Amino acid sequence: MQIWVDADACPRVIREILFRAATRTAIPVTLIANQMIAVPPSPYIRSVQVPKGFDVADDEIALRVSPGDLVITADIPLASQVIERGGLVLDPRGERLTKENIRERLSMRDFMQGLRDSGVETGGPSGFSSADSRAFGAALDRLLAQRPRQT
Repeated sequence: MQIWVDADACPRVIREILFRAATRTAIPVTLIANQMIAVPPSPYIRSVQVPKGFDVADDEIALRVSPGDLVITADIPLASQVIERGGLVLDPRGERLTKENIRERLSMRDFMQGLRDSGVETGGPSGFSSADSRAFGAALDRLLAQRPRQT
C-alpha cells in the first residue's frame, strides 16, 4: 500500500496526521500538488510538484495509483477514478468513498454545479474543524489496521 495525497487543498493538520502515520507504519506517503509542499525528513514521505493547471495533480494521482493504494482527496471525480482502478479513498473529513456511495456523490456534485452554473448561490462546505481532523485520524487508523501485512 502507498498513500497518495491530493495536497493542493489538503488541510495542514491532515498532512501532519499522515506524516505521523507514515513514520509509525512505514507506509510511503506522497503529496502531489501544483506547488512544492514542505515535508519532514523521512524515507517514507515525499512531495511531488506538478505543473500548474486544471486537474494536473488529480491526473498525476490517477496515473500513479495502484490497486490497494489509498488516496486522500475531497475531489469527487478523482475519487471515482481511483475507485475504478481498485484504490481506496478517504476524504479529509474522514469519510470513506466507495463503489457503493461514489455514484451518489458524483450526482450530487453535478447537481450542485448545475445550480451554481445557473446563478444559484449554494454556499460551500462548512469550515474544517478539530472534529473533522479527529474523524479523519480515526478513519485512517481503521483503514491502516485492515491492510494486509507483509510477511
